[in-house]
Amino acid sequence: MFKTMGLMKGTAMAGAALVLGLGLTGAFAQNTVKIGAVYPLSGNAASAGASAKAAIEVAVDVINNAHPELGDLTLAKDAGLPNLNGAKVEVVFADNQGTPAAGQNQTLRLITEEKVHAVLGSYQSGITLTASAIAEKYGIPFLSPESVAANLTERGFKWFFRTTPVASDIAKIYMEFLKEMKANGTKVDQIAIVNENTEYGTSIAKVIREAAQANGLNIGLEIPYSANTTDVQSQVLQLKDKNPDCIIFVSYTSDAILYMKTMQALGYKPPILIGDNSGFSDAAFLKSVGPIAQGAINRSAWSAGKPGSVTDRLNEMYKKKTGYDLDDSAGRAMQGFFTMVDAINRAGSTDPNKILAALKATDLKPNQLMMGYRGVKFDEKGNNIMASALLIQIQGNDYVSVWPKQSATAPLQMPYKGW
Repeated sequence: MFKTMGLMKGTAMAGAALVLGLGLTGAFAQNTVKIGAVYPLSGNAASAGASAKAAIEVAVDVINNAHPELGDLTLAKDAGLPNLNGAKVEVVFADNQGTPAAGQNQTLRLITEEKVHAVLGSYQSGITLTASAIAEKYGIPFLSPESVAANLTERGFKWFFRTTPVASDIAKIYMEFLKEMKANGTKVDQIAIVNENTEYGTSIAKVIREAAQANGLNIGLEIPYSANTTDVQSQVLQLKDKNPDCIIFVSYTSDAILYMKTMQALGYKPPILIGDNSGFSDAAFLKSVGPIAQGAINRSAWSAGKPGSVTDRLNEMYKKKTGYDLDDSAGRAMQGFFTMVDAINRAGSTDPNKILAALKATDLKPNQLMMGYRGVKFDEKGNNIMASALLIQIQGNDYVSVWPKQSATAPLQMPYKGW
């Protein structure tokens, strides 16, 4: 009897230990929040993907370690996520290889095998389209920090959010700028759009065309071209023949670099050259063709600001890691990451539905951000209604803010100088 009781007691204790062990395992698991990040780490946009990866890794450092010197920047003050008992953030990066199919497959892997609690990505709009569809299917929050194609938020998705200015915001900026130039006597009678033909380029070109028509500006030439092309001589010759007053390029990095080199080779300079962020914001663009693209205008929401400012300190952290200054695309990736993790912290949970509710309730103020948005607040479609941007220009070895005047750090230089 005594032996039987002892055996029962031992079995009970072993069972209790097993339960306790499982409980501890669960507790330890809750000490880490896993976020998937799907970016082009190979292929023609690999440099942009590498910059985004580095920016997110800097954000992880800011979140996981106390950085009181970063002031009101969200989650910088404490080490870890205070509402999850100091839980640390872990990022699992996946290479979308610059293709929609790989982006879709990698997102599936992150959700089903890596068991991530949320997903970020994917730079190119066409890849964000397929990757976010997988997240929607599995009920996992997906945030896009950079993709601007209009149709991404027209699918009726429940789990999709994005922090970046979108196509309509961008078109409005260009129209206001060109109308101001025209009012000041600059000729803008003929505008050309040169766009790569994936989801991103096609969508932006369409919105710009419609905005120009609504604002009484003439799009006299549209040149769609195959993304990742290796020869743009015919397109540049067409531009040279038509000689528009302004060209707006909607291109990823390798294409943007190729256009600048070809324009120099053919001796062609338009009076106004505007790059729609993306390839023109990539550090590889400035390094490769900055000296022959002097005066190129680009949209941005990033500025390092004054020495000692929060943004300057973040830029120094990024520069120490990469050797380069933070660019707009990488900055938007960082801001998107901060926004997603802030929502997880406010949710106080890794439960997808609670994260979803927290994302919907997001209301970040400018002092909590590192990008020049008016804030972060999502509409019913998942767009950030507080997103905004300014125009920057290559002057010397750097981009400087030139428009609007209240945001300018240097005067606008016209016409486009080139080389």
